[in-house]
Order: sequence, then structure tokens, then C-alpha cells
Amino acid sequence: MPGFKAVTLVAFLQVAAHGQLYNDVRPVFEKSCLPCHGPQTKSSGLDLSTREELLKGGEHGPAIVPGDPKASLLYKLVSYDAEPHMPYKGDRLPQETIDRIAEWIKAGAPFEQTAGAEVALFRTQIKPLLEANCVRCHNSQIKRSGLDLSTRDALLRGGDTGPVIVAGDAKSSVLYKRISHLEQPGMPFGGQKLPDAAIAQIADWINAGANYDGPLAVGKAALSHWAFQLPQRPPVPEVKNNAWVRNPIDAFVVAEREKRGLTPVAFADKRTLLRRVYLDLIGLPPAPEEMNAFLADDSKDAYDNVVDKLLASPRYGERWGRHWMDIWRYSDWYGWRAQNQVRYSQRHIWHWRDWIIESVNQDKGYDEMIVEMLAGDELAPNNPDIVRATGYLARNWYMFDRNVVLKDTVDYTAMAFLGITLKCARCHTHKYDPITHEDYYRFRAFFEPYDVRTDRVPGQPDLMKDGVPRVYDDKADTPTYRFIRGVDTNPDTEHPLTPGIPAMFGKPDLKITSEPLPLDVYYPDSRSFVHRDLIAQAKADIEKAETELRKSREDLTKAKDQPAPPDDKTVAAVLKAQADVALREKELASAQAALPALGARIAADEAKHAATPPPNLEALESAALKAERHANVVKAEENLLRATQELAAAKPESETYDKDAVKKLGEARAQLEAAAKALQSEDAYTPVGKIYPDSTTGRRLALARWIASKQNPLTARVAINDMWLRHFGKALVPTVFNFGMSGKPPSHPELLDWLAVELMDRNWSMKAIHRLIVTSNTYRMQSSTRDANGKNAKIDPENRYLWRMNDARMEAEVVRDSLLSIAGELDTAMGGPEIDSSKGLESHRRSVYFQDTPDMQVTFLKVFDEANPNECFQRNESIVPHQALALANSTLSLQVARTLERQITKQTGAAAAYDARFIANAFDAVLNRPPTLPERTESLKFLKEQEELFQDPKKLTPVQTGAAGEIKPETDPHLRAREDLVHVLVNHTDFVTIR
Repeated sequence: MPGFKAVTLVAFLQVAAHGQLYNDVRPVFEKSCLPCHGPQTKSSGLDLSTREELLKGGEHGPAIVPGDPKASLLYKLVSYDAEPHMPYKGDRLPQETIDRIAEWIKAGAPFEQTAGAEVALFRTQIKPLLEANCVRCHNSQIKRSGLDLSTRDALLRGGDTGPVIVAGDAKSSVLYKRISHLEQPGMPFGGQKLPDAAIAQIADWINAGANYDGPLAVGKAALSHWAFQLPQRPPVPEVKNNAWVRNPIDAFVVAEREKRGLTPVAFADKRTLLRRVYLDLIGLPPAPEEMNAFLADDSKDAYDNVVDKLLASPRYGERWGRHWMDIWRYSDWYGWRAQNQVRYSQRHIWHWRDWIIESVNQDKGYDEMIVEMLAGDELAPNNPDIVRATGYLARNWYMFDRNVVLKDTVDYTAMAFLGITLKCARCHTHKYDPITHEDYYRFRAFFEPYDVRTDRVPGQPDLMKDGVPRVYDDKADTPTYRFIRGVDTNPDTEHPLTPGIPAMFGKPDLKITSEPLPLDVYYPDSRSFVHRDLIAQAKADIEKAETELRKSREDLTKAKDQPAPPDDKTVAAVLKAQADVALREKELASAQAALPALGARIAADEAKHAATPPPNLEALESAALKAERHANVVKAEENLLRATQELAAAKPESETYDKDAVKKLGEARAQLEAAAKALQSEDAYTPVGKIYPDSTTGRRLALARWIASKQNPLTARVAINDMWLRHFGKALVPTVFNFGMSGKPPSHPELLDWLAVELMDRNWSMKAIHRLIVTSNTYRMQSSTRDANGKNAKIDPENRYLWRMNDARMEAEVVRDSLLSIAGELDTAMGGPEIDSSKGLESHRRSVYFQDTPDMQVTFLKVFDEANPNECFQRNESIVPHQALALANSTLSLQVARTLERQITKQTGAAAAYDARFIANAFDAVLNRPPTLPERTESLKFLKEQEELFQDPKKLTPVQTGAAGEIKPETDPHLRAREDLVHVLVNHTDFVTIR
């Protein structure tokens, strides 16, 4: 068949010729075109990486007309027949290269004619290998180690450590060395080495030029990860032990138990259950009368009624508000205390703390709380009760570095609400989750414009004493740049980024809309109460100055009335008194000048910002400027006199006066000169307060609504996990802030999703979820394993599948508050400024109201593992000697023991005949249970022995335990022994353990 062979040979030669044409132009494309017109960059919408994209063209239409170079835009641009000339801002290609491109276009712009054996190799052997073993971790979304293998262009770019292949030389290629395990880490990472035949095929492919026939299909494993899918309400499972099921939670738990052959332990007794739920929901133990009432109530609704009562208690908000404060990194301001300089957080951040507690008590939806914290200033700019919620963002403020503020905001917002480690993409694309380096900075762009300010509150014009710290959008046009490798000194300024969420969440309609703000929001000091308070303060300053002047004149009169002849001491006293009078006169003059100046500025402000400015606006502005200048001069004269007097009083050291005094004098002179110079200037008067931008960007509100949306797969799951952890001591998802691919899977995935949907369907009501959890039989089980089926501990030693309840140590605040509560000494006043941390053993307020910063915490609380304000998604739980020492020796525990002993003795009587009754009441008050028979016997023995010891105190060795308490110990040896017994009980392990 010679004719057939001839045709075949001609076809082969044509294919070879076409293939050679493409092989000639391909290096030109890769070097000069693909960096800007590749699948990732697509400048002007044009991708030259495949023939299909080439023919589709970009924003200016098709790039080529196959067969017609002169009609092809690509040819016109590279031959300089059209603009912009290509390569863009580069040297013109050699003419022979341009001619070769023309020949290639004339031949039909072939791409796949290079296929032959090498493309067939890629399509049939290499592509399946890469898609099955490599591209899952090295694609355009994940890019582990910065490497993307999904296209040839990306392959040639390499990763964080440089190129991974040398086209034509497999043995010099890092990719080949890694898959051959000649270089570590071997690939596929953590998997089996590829078969030798597969490695040989990859070597042949690299040696042939490592050609692709198109992009690789990226595996869907990352995007199909359970946590990135919207939760769906699963059906409540049918179980064998249906009689045990009280509500759907139990059904899901029983189903997992039955799969593993686990059997539940018995239910907790009523005493244990009541103490558990009290400490869980309000952080305080039940009083003896509450316990007795519950024990006496045999109705089927007795427990449910208790739960409802506790959820309605104000103490519930304090208890669960503290949990959320852990997660949201609550911290009072801290910095340079000696200079009263705020370096972290904000003054008066306690307004946010009070908002948290109040919101939890009101059962405000968790979704609403998220929106108000992230964007309350955009959601309800006129409502200070909502705006104070933005203390969540104000807490992140840091004096020295704006990038630290935004880093913390991005990192902890993602972890707290979404349960993802977005922070891992700050320096490079996330190594596990489909979050790119760029995604991190797009998320940051939502927060880029925000800044922090403090608004005045009614009745307090001094912002040092009170005010509401809150956020606002400051510079809306501030660009967001990707920091190359996370280095803030190396921003990619050529590619500013717009706000966006990671692509793995799809493309929700974020609706970023800028909104205008009313005057009293962008100019908060224009509010009428601010004017009233400032005027009242100015008048008070005058009254104070008048009082001080009057006192100084009286002191001068007394100094002059000394008997003659005056000595040096008398003369010095008169001179000092005269100087003091002169200064007080200046202070009064300054205060008297400040009041009309303030009034004039307020009048000018009100006129200037009126809906219709009055015709005398210019006159009011002029009067305000004149009064302000005069007040400034008088104030400067006061400061100059004060500085002069301080310098005169400063003692010379080595003929050099006090440097601070000299500095103050120089500053005062400069101030006076500036004020005097201003009298002649044409500047405008100073507004009463700072004027901020008059609109929002809408960025944070859009983000907050997306986070708090039912269309977000993570938010409700993360909230449920946080609540479950605090009820059961162990989370459903152990990695509480990492629901991503490197996190641990949930122990009960269907239960987690059922509860997440339930939370959303209940309008995000946390009380509804608490009620469901604590009324379940799962919650009511005993924690003791004494009666447990022995095989349970072998099958599930960590109780991951809840065959019993977990016991837990009391958290720090619960220990302290419970001590005060059992003695009836807890002060239940709510809200207000933080209490000095040094007063933790003096003040009887709840622990949540004490100063809490990384460097200032109540020592007693710190010993018991108080939350780290910088990061605390889950409390540490330790048992260390310091805790026993704190309970044994602290003034607080001694005071409680003495107070409680007096109360119980009053109930039972002081005689030894009533000791058994005293012991029973003491156990009931401290441990919420009666003593066992051995405990009762041992306690009676203890009382007798202690009383004998106290009969002769001289034989005892006094021990210094710190400051003496307010309540002195009993003098009667028998009652002193009772005090010691109560003190022993507050040191009992059952007191600090929740069973």
C-alpha cells in the first residue's frame, strides 16, 4: 500500500513541522508573554497558556486569526504595528522571532501538534500520576511550599525554594529527586514512594521538556472537607436503647456508644446534679436552702424549673460572659503604668465587658453579637449601647505598630468565629487548607480602614475618667498590600487588594456599601450633653481656682503676721506665699478666660453645623477665634509662671539645674510665644472636639453579616463546639480553633451539625442550646467510674464517646466566687470600671470585674489558671502545690472559714453536744453534701484534738501567713477548732471539683 504510506509520511512530516514551529515560539511565550498573560495573571483578560484561551482572546477580542498573521492582534503588537507594543515595557523581539511567530500563526497556531509521543505520555501516564499524588497539595489554591503544579507555567515558576524542574534534565530536577527519595522530604509527603516505573515515566517526561496538554484537574478533597460544607440537619438516629433518650442529643450520643459496645453509667444523684448545673450555668454553688428545696421537690419538672431559674439569673451572664471573654481576648488596658500611658487595648474597655454580660443575659442572638462586635458602629451608629460592642476591635489596639493591630484582628477573628487558622497564610499560602497568601490580605482589607477613638459619656467630660472606646472607619482609601513572605517592610505595592473572603467559601454577595453618618456620630462632641458637661466643668474649674486663691491669700496673711523682727525662715515663707498667690491668680485668670472661649466655640460650632447656618456665622466664628486666642495667651502665661517658679525651687546639682524644670520652662516660653503670635494670625477657631470621617466604608458590616450568616459553614459549628467544651470539659472537635484539614475530626459529627442547625433555627439563642444540653440524659450521668462496666474504660479510656460525665476542676473565678458565696459575702453589684487587681482578696465583687491584663491579674486567680488575655480558647487545667497553698494560707479562705463558722454555730449552738450537727451543716454549706460516716467520725476526732491544742496556745508555734484578716479568730478553743474544720473543708478536693 505505497499510496497509504506516502500520505502517512506527508501527514507525519506536516505534524513534525507544525510541532517544530510551536517549539520555536513556546520559549518566547514562556519568557516574554506568560508572566503577564498566564492562567493566574490574565492581564487584560488574556491567557496565552492554551490554544483555547488564545483563540478566546481577552478584553480586546481574539489574540490571533489562525492562518492570517497580519489580521492577528498578537502579531500587530509584537511587530509594533499597533500599541501598546509587546512585550510591554520590554525590548522589541528579534525580527527572526517575529517572523517565526508569523509562520506559526499562518500554520494555524498549532499547540497540540507537539503531542506525538511526549503529549501522549503526559496525558496517559503523567497527568494521572500528578493528579492522584501531587496536585492535591500543590495547586493554585493550596500551594504548599509555594508550589503549584496545576499548569506548566506554574510548574516552571517553582516554589518557595526555587525551581523544581530543569526541563530536559530530570536528574538535576528537585521534583525528580524528591519523588525518587534522593532528597528529603520524599514525595508524596507522608505517603508511600511511587513505583519505580512511575518514577521512570516522570523522568522521561521531564527529559522531553515537561509538556502539558492542559491544566491538571485539582482534587476536591480540600474543598469537600467536612467543615467547609454547610451543616445540614441529620435525622435523629434510631437506637436500641431508646428508653435512655430524653432529647435528640442523647440519641446521637447513644448511637455512637452502641457502635462501640459502650454502656452508660448511672445517673448522678440529685445533690451532685444540682451542684453541677449551678456551677456550670452561674458559676456559684447552691445555698443549703436551695439544695434542700430541690431535694424536697419530687415533681417531674423540678430540675427543668431549676434550669430555667438559673438561665434567668443575672449571674448566668457573668458566668457565660466570662467564657466568651476568654475566646474574644478581653483585656483591660495596659502599658506604661508609671506614666499612665496606654500601649495595649483601651481605657474604659470595661464598657465592652458589660455589653458582653448584658447581651448574654438578654439572650441576644450569637449572630447579632458577632455583627455588633465587628461592625456595631456601621450597624447602629447612633446607638451607644451597640457601638460599645466594638470594644472587641478596640481591644486589639497597639501603640507602636499598626500592622500588629491588623494581624491580631485578622488572626483572632478567624480563629474565634470561623475556627480556621487564617494566620498560617500570612507569610505563604496555607499548607493544609485551601487559603492562599492573597486570601489572608484580602481578609485584612475588611479591617484596613478602621481606627479607635473614645467618645464622651453623659456626666463625665474627662476622657481619662470615663468614655466609650469604639471603632470607626478612618481612612477609607488606605490600600491593602500583600506582604511578600509576610514581611511588612516588603509590600507588593503593584497589586493592591480589595476585600474578599477565601475562594473556598464561594462567592457570596457581600454588599459592601458606604453609608453617610449623622453629625453627632462623626462629630461626637457636637452632642448637647457634651456641651453642657464641658461648660459645667469650666465653671467648676473657676470655683476651684477661686477657692485655691482664697486659701493662698489667707496663707500669705498668716505668713506676714509673724512677730518682728522677721528671720530668714519668715522671709522665705512670705516669699513662697506671695509666689503661690501670684500663681493662683494666674490660674483663676486662665479659668475665667477659658469659660467664655469655650462658650464662643460651642456657639460657632452649633451655627456652623446647623441645617441652615445663620447669617451671623462669620461673626460667631470670629468671636470664637478671638476668645480662644485670648484664653490661650492667659493659659500660656500661667504655665510660664509655674515653670519659672519650679525652676527657681529646683536645687542645683553641680551647678546644673534640674533638667525637667529647665525643659518645662522652655516649653512654657514656646507656648507663650506661639499664643502671642496666634493673636495676629488668620487661622480658624478650634472646634470643640475632633471631627471624624462622615461616612462608613461598609466593609466590616459586610464581613460580619457573612460570618453570622446561615450560609457560613463554620460559625454555628464553632459556637456549638465552644459551648459543648464548657459544659462537658471536652470539645466535640478537640482542635477548638482549627476546624481545617490539619485539625482533628469531631467525635460526633452528626450531633455537631444537628446542634449547629438547631442554634441557627432557634435564632442563634444560646440559652436554648444550654437548656437542651443540661436537660439531656448525657449531661445527667455521674462522673464516677466506680460502678462502670469495666470494658468501657478499655474501649474508650478518654471518654470521647460519653459513657459517663467528665469531672473538672473549678475555674479560677469559680473558686474565688464560690468561697465568697458560701459565706454569704459575695457582692453581686454588676458592671462598672475594672477593680484594681491588688484588691482581689479585699473586694467581694465577682471575679469577672477585676482588672485583667497579661501583666496585671489577681494573684489568687492566676494561681488557679486564669485565662491568658492574649489567647485562651480553652483553659489550662492544672493541679499544683501553689493552689493548695493559696487555699490554705490566703486571707480570703481564712476569712471565709471564720465567717462561715460563726454563721453555722449560730444555727446549731456552740456546745460540743451540737458538734455532729455543726459538721453536717458545714459539709452541706461547703461541699453541698452530707459527710460520710468515716468523714463524720474523723471530723469529730479533729474537733476534739484541735480544741485540746488551743487550750494552751503557749505550746503552739505561731505561723506568719501574711496580713491579718479583718475577722479575728475565735478565742474560745472549741469554736476555734470549728473554724479550722471549716477551713479544712474549703481545702477539700470536693470543693474545687465539679463532679
